[in-house]
Amino acid sequence: MRVIRSTRRAYLLVLLPIMALAAVIALPPISQDPTYHVFADRRSLLGISSFLNVATNLAFLAVGIAGIDLCARRQHGLGARWAWMACFIGVALVSLGSGYYHLAPNNGTLVWDRLPMSVGFMALSVAVLSEYVNPRLEKYLLAPAIVLGLASVITWHYTDDLRLYVLVQFLPLLLLPVVLLLYNRPGQDRGYLLAALAIYIVSKLAEHYDHAIFALTGEIIGGHSLKHLLAATALLVVYGMLRRRTIQ
Repeated sequence: MRVIRSTRRAYLLVLLPIMALAAVIALPPISQDPTYHVFADRRSLLGISSFLNVATNLAFLAVGIAGIDLCARRQHGLGARWAWMACFIGVALVSLGSGYYHLAPNNGTLVWDRLPMSVGFMALSVAVLSEYVNPRLEKYLLAPAIVLGLASVITWHYTDDLRLYVLVQFLPLLLLPVVLLLYNRPGQDRGYLLAALAIYIVSKLAEHYDHAIFALTGEIIGGHSLKHLLAATALLVVYGMLRRRTIQ
């Protein structure tokens, strides 16, 4: 009975990305909306245009460096160590790519924001799959997953079709709760990961309501800057989970 249940879970995990891929392919090509580059808060400070949208990327740099340092110095308790390392490297590079993009928002600079972001998404997915499903998955999936993430951005750049990148960005949001529901892991990792997922979803809402949040806060902060801070907080929760393991 246990073998049958394990097989069914594996089939479901394989079926989910296949169905997501089929759904994305069935969509018509998705072009980048030019209004995406029109952010609510474009105020300059210290000679830096869109200062807050640029400066809030330092949160990614801080979390990324902390995560890289943890993965480099500690081995015990980290689980999918190389996948986590790749994830935090992607996070650190997001700070540079996103900061560069916000200095002059356009499709050309957006590539440098999305390339490291795709690495982070894919590495995080592989880390969770490896730790909850089978530790051997890290060895076989990490490199192909990262290549797929990078390919999704390059494909968009040259074809102006976002479908593959949409899959890369949102598949982890579907995969993570399914894995946590189907598989158990000792300790409190489930709570950390669910909290990180919830915070990240809120960050995407903040991004979507950029102009509304800017108006509601009396033009103190835009939704996009808030998105940077919330997304970095979600990753800080993941870092806290890993650090707790190494201490234990």
